[in-house]
Amino acid sequence: MKRTLALLTILGLGMGACSSDDPLADDAGGDQGESRAIVIGSQDYYSNEIIAEIYAQALEAEGFEVEREFRIGQREAYVPDIESGAIDLFPEYSGPLLRYWAGETDVQEASEVHRELVEIAPEGVRVLEYSPATDQDAYFVTREFAEEWDLESLGDLANVTVPMTIGGNSELETRPNGPQGLLDVYGIEVGFTPIEDGGGQLTVNALEAGDIQMALIYTADPKIADLDVVMLEDTESMFLASHVVPLASDNVDEQAEEIINRISAAMDTDQLVALNARSVNDQLPAATIAADWLADQNF
Repeated sequence: MKRTLALLTILGLGMGACSSDDPLADDAGGDQGESRAIVIGSQDYYSNEIIAEIYAQALEAEGFEVEREFRIGQREAYVPDIESGAIDLFPEYSGPLLRYWAGETDVQEASEVHRELVEIAPEGVRVLEYSPATDQDAYFVTREFAEEWDLESLGDLANVTVPMTIGGNSELETRPNGPQGLLDVYGIEVGFTPIEDGGGQLTVNALEAGDIQMALIYTADPKIADLDVVMLEDTESMFLASHVVPLASDNVDEQAEEIINRISAAMDTDQLVALNARSVNDQLPAATIAADWLADQNF
């Protein structure tokens, strides 16, 4: 009986401490008593994971509790979780996301793309401010292939009289900027080979070996500078402006949103390429790269 009374006394003291009127208890990250952890997701793409880790560390530094759900996959895999609220914060890319949600669209410029995203975002999903940092989808060919067929733009592919094949992640085959997009927009017919590394070394190897003639590579990829390749200009804007843009649920409060918008404003394309280089060339983990960037930016 004495042990029972002692236990009840301890529990009562603990409950009293939890219900303290201490004004500091709720200072960090808003009303922590009612809020839940902010679930942050990322694509299965090293650059996207770095940005998501920057979000996570910046919020944690301000007292927010976060959970990381990184390397989920491509858009088709994670967008349903964003729309359902299972993921609270996610670094996306404006143009490709608009294509995913809207399909056909007449807008092209960064501000127009962002405005339309805000208008069509599903209920419960907020499109935060977009960053100056871009990571654009683009088609590349080897310099030898470009010189052989006098290629500078995607429209110039009409000069090519041999069969052509694009290499990219499997979902590219059915996206508006994939083979069907090239046919609809430029009148160019191409084949498709799935290479599941997001424009990485396997894709580059296939391009250099001639197994594919065109490769989808992201423009913030640091290895581009060391490759003997040519980016074909998209004169008809098949690829929309693609800026880093965070998506947020209602669980991301005003204070957290302000932190994320500050990060977006501070990051530019050159910095993003440099961050990516630290991952690709130096093989550093996302957590280290994110921490160093936040320190450099005085966050």
